[in-house]
This record gives sequence, structure tokens and C-alpha cells, in this order.
Amino acid sequence: MVAGNGLFYPIFGFASLVIFIYMSFGDMRLGFEEGPEVSFVGRNGTQFVLDGKPFYINGWNSYWLMVQSVDDYSRPRVREMLKAGAKMGLTVCRTWAFNDGDYNALQTSPGVFNEQAFKALDYVIAEARRHGVRLLLSLVNNLHAYGGKTQYVEWAWQEGVGLSSSNDSFFYDPSIRSYFKNYVKTILTRKNTITGIEYRNDPIILGWELINEPRCMTDPSGDTLQDWIEEMSAFVKLIDKNHLVTVGLEGFYGPNDPKRLTVNPEDWASRLGSDFIRNSKTENVDFTSVHIYPDHWYALDDLCL
Repeated sequence: MVAGNGLFYPIFGFASLVIFIYMSFGDMRLGFEEGPEVSFVGRNGTQFVLDGKPFYINGWNSYWLMVQSVDDYSRPRVREMLKAGAKMGLTVCRTWAFNDGDYNALQTSPGVFNEQAFKALDYVIAEARRHGVRLLLSLVNNLHAYGGKTQYVEWAWQEGVGLSSSNDSFFYDPSIRSYFKNYVKTILTRKNTITGIEYRNDPIILGWELINEPRCMTDPSGDTLQDWIEEMSAFVKLIDKNHLVTVGLEGFYGPNDPKRLTVNPEDWASRLGSDFIRNSKTENVDFTSVHIYPDHWYALDDLCL
């Protein structure tokens, strides 16, 4: 009996330790409430559809959700924002699924990821599901903020494989295209540590936005950007056939479109390497979007007419 007790206590103690570690760190899904079943949003012609019925988008842009979810002190802001959006009856929130080489970066260098930041993105998606808000997730920035294409170009330049130090080489440099494809694949196949669902299989995600406000000013013809859009949209669809894809355009008409003279804010808008119609007609692009900044694009007198 003494020998039996002597054996029992170490085993009991070890088992208790294993259970404690598992409960504390092993499965973050224990505190997740599944909520109602969610279906994918699709497209039928020019209409978004959900479960065979029209789906209408009304929502907002909160690009900062992932960054604010990294630290415990700021994470409650994310839940409150999504909760407020749901209470207002909003259906979609657009937010970043990237942070390249910046503070609390998701991707610290090509193909190297910060798990703490990735878990923050997991949290954003899980909270969106909890509150019934769909997410439009953007994959990279044309601008400098949060790394963007500038960071990709710097990485290639630092590794001695970059073709050019121009930011626009993001669109045509084979090494940088490879960096970005690896990033996209990692995002799409990520298994959420809270919900247990791979991102590509999670219907709370409305779709993927290839890039925020793309411009390729070194090629105003638009051919370089068009080629990139065609390649990257096809690559996303190769991995993820469930979700919709959009580009993330500002909505400018290209240099060969006669509408540019009447629709673009000024002639400069047709020389940015983007073309709303041509870019949007890409086979694997499902829907379009327009980003409007009238207070920057037009003089105050024009707005008052």
C-alpha cells in the first residue's frame, strides 16, 4: 500500500501539471462560443448572394483591428468596435491582414511570421464571427504605412536579389512576387488558433482585397499593374475557391479610356498605372470597389458647385 501511494502521487502530480499547461496554453478554443452557422457570401451576376438570397453590404473601414489586438490593454477596443458595428446593423468591416516589418509586424521578414501578431488576427476573425460581422481582408499596402510594397522592395534589395530600388518593382520583380505569393499562401492556409478553421474555409471572411489603392506610376500604360492583378488574383483562387476577390482600386480611369476626361478628378489620375475598368474585368476578380477622397481630389469651390 505504501509503494502504491508512492507511485500514485508523482503520477497525479504530473497529470495535474499537464492539464494545467493544456488549459492555460494548449487550446485557445476552449473560451470560443461557436455562434450560429455561417455561410459563404457569393456572387450571382451583379448581385451578392447569401444562402440563395440577395446580400447587401453596409459597413465600415477599421484598418487597425489586428494591430490593436496584439496587446492585452488595447484588445478590448476591437471587441467593442465589432460589437458596435453589429448593433448598428452593419454587415461588413474592411481591415488589414498585413503588417510588414513594422511595429508588432505580422511578417517580420520574407516568410518569417510573428505568432503573437498572427494570433491577434485570429482574434479579429473570431470576434467578427462572434458578432456576425463579415470581414474584407486586405493583403498588402501600396503606401508606406505598415510596411507595404516599400518593405518588400527593401527586403529584396537587402538580400541582393532585387532588380530595382523603385517601389514599383514590387509589381514586376520575380523575387518580390515570390515573397508576396508565399505570404498569401500562409495567410489563406492559416488555421485559426481560436476557431480551429483555416482562413480559406472561414465564411465570416467576405473576401480578399489584393492591395490597398494600387498605383504603378513608372508604367502609366497600366500593363505592369494589370499583369500583377491577373497573376495574384489567379493565385488566390488556386488556393481558395470559397472567397470573393477584389483589387482595392481608387476608381480612376486609365489613359486610353475616354471617360477619364469627365470622371477622373484631374488628368493626373489617368497617369497612375491603374485603370478601373480594365483592372476590374480580370477573370478572377469578383467585385469592384472605389475609394473616394473628394476633399483631397477637388478644390473646395468645385465641391460647392
